[in-house]
Amino acid sequence: MNADEMIMVSVDDHVVEPPSLFEEHIPARFRDKAPRVITQDDGSDVWTFNGTVIPNIGLNAVAGRPKEEYGIEPTAFSEIRPGTYDIHERIKDMNAGGVLASMNFPSFPGFSGRLFAACQDKQLALAVLRAYNDWHIDEWAGTYPGRIIPMALPVLWDPELCAQEVRRVAKKGCHSLTFTENPATLGYPSFHNEAWDPLWKAVSEENVVVSIHLGSSGRISVTADDAPVDVMITLQPMNICQAAADLLWSRVIKNFPDIRFALSEGGTGWIPYFLDRIDRTYDMHHLWTGQNFGGQRPSEVFREHFLTCFIADPVGIQLRHLIGMDNIAWECDYPHSDSSWPHAPEELAAVAHDIPHEEVDKITHLNAMRWYSFDPFTHRTKDECTVAALRAEAAGHDVSIKSTGTHRLPKSVGISVGELAKRSTA
Repeated sequence: MNADEMIMVSVDDHVVEPPSLFEEHIPARFRDKAPRVITQDDGSDVWTFNGTVIPNIGLNAVAGRPKEEYGIEPTAFSEIRPGTYDIHERIKDMNAGGVLASMNFPSFPGFSGRLFAACQDKQLALAVLRAYNDWHIDEWAGTYPGRIIPMALPVLWDPELCAQEVRRVAKKGCHSLTFTENPATLGYPSFHNEAWDPLWKAVSEENVVVSIHLGSSGRISVTADDAPVDVMITLQPMNICQAAADLLWSRVIKNFPDIRFALSEGGTGWIPYFLDRIDRTYDMHHLWTGQNFGGQRPSEVFREHFLTCFIADPVGIQLRHLIGMDNIAWECDYPHSDSSWPHAPEELAAVAHDIPHEEVDKITHLNAMRWYSFDPFTHRTKDECTVAALRAEAAGHDVSIKSTGTHRLPKSVGISVGELAKRSTA
């Protein structure tokens, strides 16, 4: 497979929200209370809202930095690529990286908007959340039609209001709702509770995918506070595995047969074992646990309802037929530390060199287009959408690795999970 010929649609990237986000999109009576950016004494830029300070953590925006400068220290906007927060520069970065289209998860509100949900003034919380969704759909995605897959934040604290917001944004053409991998850890009803039924009904009727990003519950799989942070990073996909099991065995899929979920940044290599395990669990235990999928095996149900997503997963590529060719989508993860931007097409081509073109097309763009009701080809011809064509448009755009000169811990100093928690909440 020639990287230049591929058409790349990423179902997991991230936006670092610009300071001007709420200027045009929130009602005047809430403007003074809306989130805003301030510069601290150390020069870092942070968001403030409802008495909470939210830093731009270094690992969230390291695109273009040397790996030795990756870290967890808060950063200023001047220290990160403009493409992280400026839509015009983002498109240039996407072109230079050969990426046709991108779905962008939020940053400072949390992947599932839990910062807004924690606000005691629920009228303010709802106004801020709707303003964010309007900015994301109308401005961030709307500025360059066919390049950004719109995504909305959920109203976590009220399933009825959440259902209303789903229907509102669906009318704007938004068919992705970011959601928590485990609402119970945030103090809300679990996936097994009927309280969420209005939301499940709305996403089913409006053809909206529930996109579940790892870490969106506020808890990551860890072994101990003094474990090296490498342990936490290694175990991150386990959160998505847990969410998949929780949802698969829940009442949700049985009661809402049209619902669909995406397991964002969870990887795919573990899926074949997971499918084997859920089928065996069903065979051995359904007679006494009462599970019933109407004659289907759990693995069949999984393939109907779950999109699996990977950044770089050679094992998953090898096992793609055991996963399901209609259930795999590619991610770039720009500008996070797992991303291989701007060389992602070459990375994928290297592990997919002997895969038939029609299978590569499913992984790189067709599955994403179908799941998210997204058609970039209404805005550009297919010939204009290839890696080579996009990079030709970005000729001269600087993608070189550059040092910011910011302080980082010496390589000999290990960082523990507990230390990360302290630094990220300081």
